[in-house]
Amino acid sequence: MIDALPRKPLRVMIVDESPVIRIGLRTLLNADTRLTIVGEATNGRKALILAQQLRPDVVLLDNCVPDHNGLNTLRHLTPISRVLVMTYSHEPLAVESAMRLGASGYLVHGDFSPDELTRAVLRATPDQVHLSPRATSAVLSRLHMTVPAQAVAQDPNADALTPREREIMDLISQGLSNSRIANKLVLSEKTVKNHVNHIFGKLHAANRAEAMACWLGTAGQRAYI
Repeated sequence: MIDALPRKPLRVMIVDESPVIRIGLRTLLNADTRLTIVGEATNGRKALILAQQLRPDVVLLDNCVPDHNGLNTLRHLTPISRVLVMTYSHEPLAVESAMRLGASGYLVHGDFSPDELTRAVLRATPDQVHLSPRATSAVLSRLHMTVPAQAVAQDPNADALTPREREIMDLISQGLSNSRIANKLVLSEKTVKNHVNHIFGKLHAANRAEAMACWLGTAGQRAYI
């Protein structure tokens, strides 16, 4: 269930080279009155021009979009809109790079239902990253590849977390959303969100990906694209 309905439909832009995928996404998302498709682009260059003109709330971006490629396009889109990357690839470095560049989510085709996609678009916010199961596995495998097991949770900032915050950080590292954490810990989603914001502040993290990096002891060891 969505916690609060937007006063106006969220304005969504689709960026994908495939007309079949664009038609499918447009049909699916337009069926929800809380969303409206305001534009479509077939490559990175057109996407950046259109995003500057339309200022959509959320962009669905194919990670393999031609012209500028997906990650370079993502780099320039995130200051304008919240971006959900949608792709067939769940290669760990690609997922990590997208998160480090500010993506609000990484969804692997075939790994989520239509309802889950709609929820991800409606809930795309700076403090909540949406990862489909294979993307979550890719992020965790990438993090564990870059740090020895004994270094987990050794970032000095992690010591500042309260027991409840450490518990929540463990669940974030498993890829759980705020709503799933709330259900698991029998808390309100607002309470979880407040805890997450405190965690970000203590870990000096801008998003979930950076918080996970600190928590697993890899902060400062990973390069930006």
